[in-house]
Amino acid sequence: MNYLETIEEINKGKIAPVYYIYGTETYMIEEIKQSLYRSMNDEDRETNISIFDLEEVTIQEVVNDANTYPFFGEKKIILAANASFLKAKPPASELDHQTDELISYMMNPAPYSILVIIAPFEKLDERKKVVKQLKKHAKAVACEPLKEWNMNEALERIAENHHVKVEPEVVTYMINEIGTDLMILQSEMEKIALYIGEGNTIRLEDAELLLSHHESNSALKLVDAIIANNLVKAINITKDLAKLGEEPIKLIALLASQFRTLLHVKTLHQKGYNQKQMASQLKIHPYVAKLSVSRQAQFSHGELTEALQLLAEADANMKTGKVEKNLGFELLLYELVMLRKQKITV
Repeated sequence: MNYLETIEEINKGKIAPVYYIYGTETYMIEEIKQSLYRSMNDEDRETNISIFDLEEVTIQEVVNDANTYPFFGEKKIILAANASFLKAKPPASELDHQTDELISYMMNPAPYSILVIIAPFEKLDERKKVVKQLKKHAKAVACEPLKEWNMNEALERIAENHHVKVEPEVVTYMINEIGTDLMILQSEMEKIALYIGEGNTIRLEDAELLLSHHESNSALKLVDAIIANNLVKAINITKDLAKLGEEPIKLIALLASQFRTLLHVKTLHQKGYNQKQMASQLKIHPYVAKLSVSRQAQFSHGELTEALQLLAEADANMKTGKVEKNLGFELLLYELVMLRKQKITV
């Protein structure tokens, strides 16, 4: 089950006795936790929420708490985070997690407890008995990066949570400008919602006015200016970033990361990989893979390789003091734009 469906069920009062939440999307995990908190009455929220770190306490201690009657209330929530013992190679620890106790509890959960096992990791060992049993007997919720096709739904829900509406073009703009990190998107949506007020609709001009500067997006804007052979625009972006305190060496690192991704995507594209396979291979979001496929088509393999060499040389020259940093970065942008104009092919 995905996190949106889970939240809908919780909001309707359909609450499971045991939740198994896994994946790396922090925003989704937090949203589910907050929905569960809101499902409790005020008295229970004050006294009957327990939080455990499973890298510090054993699962049997958590199960023992779940079996203990709540204090002065009807329901209790037990959050057990960092269930690293579910990984194929858990970190070294002196803790002895007796997972059979968790499995036994799931077969007969306490009617007054909501047990939430959280494994915020990219990969878990699906062969382990406890993982199989969690997926079978608990409400298993995947909190993984959203696919391109359901990013819109997620952003519209975030807007709804802040009691505003959002125009479709704003959703596209926010994803292009900020990326796919839901925590950042949530923060930006909250800020814009406060600005326009409840019950109103976020327009494109509102988003353009209020979206915060983000480093990775700045690198993308520079790449797009280079693709367009627009040196003036690239230099103006750099000057705007300088006013915000961004250092040229840091921008070189961000640019290098973007060009390296484009080179990897081009190589995989030439081998016949699709966007989903690229995202999996490079550990990037599918939406980022889609944008990268479009951008890499503007470069030859030789151009991307040469661009990375120019970036490495500029980085070395700045760090060794051979060139003043701001001047060196502008010269680098000139060389990258000239590289595009020369249409180098290999």
